[in-house]
Amino acid sequence: MDITTDAIQETEELKIPERLPLLPVRDVVVYPYMILPLFVGREMSINAVDKALAGDRLIFLATQKDLGDDEPSPEAIYQVGTVAMIMRMLKLPDGRVKVLVQGLAKARIVSFESLEPCFEVKLERIIEPPPPEESLELEALVRAVKDQLGKIITLGKAVSPEVIVIVENMQDIGSLADLVSSNIGLKVEEAQRLLEISDPVERLKKVNELLAKEHELLSMQTKIQTAAKEEMGKSQKEYYLREQLRAIQNELGESDSRTEEMTEIRKAIEQAKMPATIEKEALKQLGRLEQMHPDSAESGMLRTFLDWMVEIPWSRSTRDSLDIKRAQVILDEDHYGLEKIKERILEFLAVRKLRKKMKGPILCFVGPPGVGKTSLGKSIARAMGRKFVRMSLGGMRDEAEIRGHRRTYVGALPGRIIQGLKQAATNNPVFMLDELDKLGSDFRGDPSSALLEVLDPEQNFMFSDHYINLPFNLSNVMFIATANQVDTIPGPLLDRMEVINLSGYTEEEKLEIAKRYLVPRQTKENGITPKIITFTDESIKTLISGYTREAGLRNLEREIGGVCRKVARQVAEGDKRRFLINAANVGKYLGPPKFIREPETEKNEIGLVTGLAWTPVGGEILHIEASIMTGKGALTLTGHLGDVMKESVQAALSWIRSKGKELNLADDLFQNIEIHVHVPAGAIPKDGPSAGITMATALVSALTRTPVRRDVAMTGEITLRGKILPIGGLKEKILAAVRGGIKTIIIPAQNEKDLADIPKAILKKVQIITAKEVEEVLTVALENFSFIEVPAAEPALPQKKPRVGKVLVTSRKGVSA
Repeated sequence: MDITTDAIQETEELKIPERLPLLPVRDVVVYPYMILPLFVGREMSINAVDKALAGDRLIFLATQKDLGDDEPSPEAIYQVGTVAMIMRMLKLPDGRVKVLVQGLAKARIVSFESLEPCFEVKLERIIEPPPPEESLELEALVRAVKDQLGKIITLGKAVSPEVIVIVENMQDIGSLADLVSSNIGLKVEEAQRLLEISDPVERLKKVNELLAKEHELLSMQTKIQTAAKEEMGKSQKEYYLREQLRAIQNELGESDSRTEEMTEIRKAIEQAKMPATIEKEALKQLGRLEQMHPDSAESGMLRTFLDWMVEIPWSRSTRDSLDIKRAQVILDEDHYGLEKIKERILEFLAVRKLRKKMKGPILCFVGPPGVGKTSLGKSIARAMGRKFVRMSLGGMRDEAEIRGHRRTYVGALPGRIIQGLKQAATNNPVFMLDELDKLGSDFRGDPSSALLEVLDPEQNFMFSDHYINLPFNLSNVMFIATANQVDTIPGPLLDRMEVINLSGYTEEEKLEIAKRYLVPRQTKENGITPKIITFTDESIKTLISGYTREAGLRNLEREIGGVCRKVARQVAEGDKRRFLINAANVGKYLGPPKFIREPETEKNEIGLVTGLAWTPVGGEILHIEASIMTGKGALTLTGHLGDVMKESVQAALSWIRSKGKELNLADDLFQNIEIHVHVPAGAIPKDGPSAGITMATALVSALTRTPVRRDVAMTGEITLRGKILPIGGLKEKILAAVRGGIKTIIIPAQNEKDLADIPKAILKKVQIITAKEVEEVLTVALENFSFIEVPAAEPALPQKKPRVGKVLVTSRKGVSA
């Protein structure tokens, strides 16, 4: 913007036409004698420029009221404007026109003569009154305006040096007011009001007021900046300098690493395909990060949070393989047996094939160690074409391990659930929660309670991690938990899962698994090939029976690995012969057997009974001994027995005393003897409700001096009436009996239904006898035993007067020997 003295003299003599094309301008008010460039892009405005150039190059410039209006109406244009001359015109490549105009004189719109192709208006020139004679007041006003202008320039207002020189030499007060007002950055409304003031003295006074206001604003701004700079610490100063450096780099066209980083994060958020509400929150946090100092602690926390947000698989999922026959082949390849679990997985795939949208099942595999619970989860993932994630819960005590920590904590991270999903990079993996029964709890919370939300299909579609603090849909995840026992799993958590029991393997199953999986794996891991070493079936059976005593396969694999290592050493030393491992030479590699079965040639003994027990690692054989000595009726229990087993002995003894006549026992027998019941080994704690009939058989054998059959084992609880109650863990107990060489097993009659889960090959090896009462057990377990038939007698009951309207019926079932 510039004004020259010659221009002022020329325009005073210029004749203004009454009718001129109108060019609406925005963001600026053009004053007389002002030279400035204008960029014209609207078609109507370009037509006005063309019409002016076709004539005397004069055009009327008026400011529009709404700066955002691309097609202003006559009412949206200020009535007072400036007649200007187009000095130069340049057409730009983008279709716009750049014109250099010089303001000549003020004018007022009288009427709009034409609206197409451009505005054409009838004008009335505004003639300003002549300047007053010089006076002290007027000179003081001029000096005040010039002084105020100098002060705001000192405070940082950007004004061109040429303008300052012209202001110092200008004498016309009207032109002075116009020049100053056009260079101090007034708002459009204020500049228009000044243009409409025709009296030059009044206009100069108004300019002086505006300068005073601007001076106050700049003074306050300077004061605030000074105070802020004084309080600015080292980090703020670095940030200030870094922002300046960024601005300089932008001007030079150089890249800014922080800007690029923010752009990359924004792009990653968009590509993550988050739900709308979650994407909104992520962008909000990104906006906060952009405003923060990069070295602040919260900036690092937000940066980590956004990294987690873009890496969590909000919408990424794998496509399920719904080929049921192929899944069957994969499951059979990886695991031998386990038909129930395979059937359950194939059922899920079948339903998934028929119904596209369904919630993932929540299964819980319960069984002894080494039966393949964890490896089965991997096979399920492979059969379904999903990713596999495993999380061990053993010893976990902190709830935050499941739900994560709040972001306010230093080093906070999401919980293991979200971490596992990030690791899998899909939102529908097979997620294994290993060792569920070994969860702990302390002052930091209860992880099992946190898992209630994870494993509940009605809640986990809105799972909220404390770190992310946003809902994540877990309903597509297939959760599989594993446990050795269900007793330590809280009831509400157990209720949310479908429990599938994995019992121990039979000897035939172990043999088949060893041949298919264990031997090939161990030979490969020890660097030898099947051409070098061969295991016979008898050698594997020897390993199973003589070197391991377990429900699973871990120790068996260790023993096979021990043989392979011995052979590998011989091969490494140069031995090139082929090694055949058979039952005869197993001891050469592993030493004498660790477990030796009791000799079958031993005679039947008095007071020694074989019981069956369930443990978290499978079934076990339990020997119970009872001895009778002269004494005063004392009962001694040893063998580290728990309260339940002690109560079983008391119940068995009470039943025996109530059946003293049938057992041919003297009436004063229990007053003259002492009974000692012992369960080896004494260092191992023992407890459980299924030893009742075993205790009763041992006591009857000792009291009646009747030997117990050595090939019979039993399990079952007893009541004071001699009834036998059902027990659990039947399959594990039968497998333990078979491993121990037992030929006959007595079980409660109510457990007969559970025999359907026992492999037929096992049932062929043993004789299963069901019993409802203790008398039936004693008849089978004791040699040549029979009860003495005692006539039934009505008990002596106190005489009572019967109640009116109620008939009492009593009956007694006879006992047959």
